[in-house]
Amino acid sequence: MAHEQHDPRAARKGGPPGGSTAKLADLVASPFRVDRDRIAISPYFARLGGVTQVVSASGSALLHNRLTHSISVAQVARAIAERLNSSPELSPVIDKLGGCDLDVAEAAALGHDLGHPPFGHLGERVLDRIARNRFALVDGFEGNAQSFRILTTIDARGPAGVGLDLTAATRAATLKYPWTRLHYPRPHPRELPQPPRGAAELDDAPGSGSAKFSAYVTELGDVLQARVPFESTVEGWQQTVEASVMDTADDIAYAIHDLEDFHRIGVLQHAAVATELGHWQRQALELAELDHGTLLARGRRPGHSLELLRRRMHAKDSWIAHDDAFAMAVASVRADLVDDLLAAPFDGSMEAEQAVATFSGRWTSRLVHGVLATEHANVRSGHVALHQQPWHEVQVLKFVHRQFVLLRPDFALHQRGQAELLSSLVDALDSWVSDRDEAHRLPRRLHDLVELAEREYGELARDDPRSLAGAGGDVPQGRDAIRALARGRAVLDFVASLTDEQAVALLDALSGRSGQPWSDAFVL
Repeated sequence: MAHEQHDPRAARKGGPPGGSTAKLADLVASPFRVDRDRIAISPYFARLGGVTQVVSASGSALLHNRLTHSISVAQVARAIAERLNSSPELSPVIDKLGGCDLDVAEAAALGHDLGHPPFGHLGERVLDRIARNRFALVDGFEGNAQSFRILTTIDARGPAGVGLDLTAATRAATLKYPWTRLHYPRPHPRELPQPPRGAAELDDAPGSGSAKFSAYVTELGDVLQARVPFESTVEGWQQTVEASVMDTADDIAYAIHDLEDFHRIGVLQHAAVATELGHWQRQALELAELDHGTLLARGRRPGHSLELLRRRMHAKDSWIAHDDAFAMAVASVRADLVDDLLAAPFDGSMEAEQAVATFSGRWTSRLVHGVLATEHANVRSGHVALHQQPWHEVQVLKFVHRQFVLLRPDFALHQRGQAELLSSLVDALDSWVSDRDEAHRLPRRLHDLVELAEREYGELARDDPRSLAGAGGDVPQGRDAIRALARGRAVLDFVASLTDEQAVALLDALSGRSGQPWSDAFVL
């Protein structure tokens, strides 16, 4: 790996070739391909096969899980990277911004969801509330930050037993939101006149810091080291090129493949989607004249929710939102999704499978070819992003998914049960960790995570206590307070490493509902 000695993007935390990196029997010479391979064989990556994408797959071949989603994102990311590097128009811009390595883009895509806890985004929200309100962790819990923590700290399969010892380029590429929740960088992105996407605070948690972020304070040193090679090419709060590629690929895969899933199982119904889009097309001028309060009050009427989307896009992304592009996007989605794919129910036939494959392939190709590269990106966008028209199309596709899947009452009922399960599981594990008489019988994995977090928070309290302060500036005081933070982080690390089924089975065991000693290998 002599390449590492000359390319700062290839620098590893573990040192130069011949150091700790040489202890692993990597199969290739390319340092970035090594990164891709290390992520692909990680047990944390394999675990994603049992983690919800939108709803629990429960072994069904009809639904994506986090593993198949990550593989899809990696395929799209590599295709985008290949297009950027081969385009005479785009490649000069990419070179000015530090380059785009295909293996780095693919590695970041494979690793981008490693930190998703059981039950996907629902689990992420539940664990964040618990982290902030119960454990007083100012970082809370965030799936992107948890992914970075796994790659750099928790996964023990790297040469030093701490993280995977990835190159700077790959670590930087996984930072979709390259800031911590509160303190880094300065000024913090949430304080900018127009915050980057994800940097604003949660509506229901003022003063808590950015809603989205890609690193906890425990991994800030890794962030700083990974970003060094990019200091002269991108702003401190901006994604690297490969991070933008991963982010765009994630959007494309999410917009298309989740719609596939719910068409397959009969949840996405032709009539409902056709009515919403058709009413908006016919009544766009009348809907545009309604005041916001009236529109909200009539939100259940056809076309009104789509009009609310159009207005939100103007409010949040006026730099790209355009009414003509929006109308064309609605027309394209109606023609290809509603009047074509959804017109015939999915019946499992070869013809139905071909229709899904045709829709997916056509739209994926269309969106990949709709990618642009710009040297001077808007604060709400990366240097690699979608052109105006495909950007609107993705927004409309995601609207259909949210409106006709995520907002269904039966789905909400299912999620409330999952939220209760996760809360109860955290309570049970926290009680066990805190029980001095039983702490020595903790699962070994949880025991190790407690020791790791105690070292980390002890060092922060000694060397950088302000990093543990909340928005009000209060710093935790005393050894017991620091150990309580560490125990909270360790419990969250442990729960976030479970699959959906493992979380259910572990709670059954801890609550006495299991008839036998639980023997499933629930730790990684």
